[in-house]
Amino acid sequence: MFFGVRSDGTSRITKAANDLSNAALPPADRARACVYGQNYGEAAAIDFFGPELGLPPAISQHNSYWMWGPGACTGAVVLIIGGNRADHARYFASVEPGTDFRCDDCMPYENNLTIWIARGHTVPVAEAWKASKHYD
Repeated sequence: MFFGVRSDGTSRITKAANDLSNAALPPADRARACVYGQNYGEAAAIDFFGPELGLPPAISQHNSYWMWGPGACTGAVVLIIGGNRADHARYFASVEPGTDFRCDDCMPYENNLTIWIARGHTVPVAEAWKASKHYD
């Protein structure tokens, strides 16, 4: 058993991110896209289930995921799991809803999430990374 999985919903959120990537992103964007989890559970799900689907490693600024940094993510194209447009628009030139994730047997805070397609990070990723870790 993978202990980072809180319910079957984590594998489904990974599939939703992958389906969105394949349906909404042209190949050039898929090749440079990052997947951002608002919390370590979402990021862990992407990291655990995503490689066999072709998803890149997840990034997250939650808890210890913050210490691993943004990796190769340039911020050019980011699939953001959850959050709201206004918050994401502070850092990206474009933020559009990609899909809505529904999961009745997930934790309530993991249900009814929008997976956003954000493009064009407007501040250097390293600068934004240092300012945004959270432990809530």
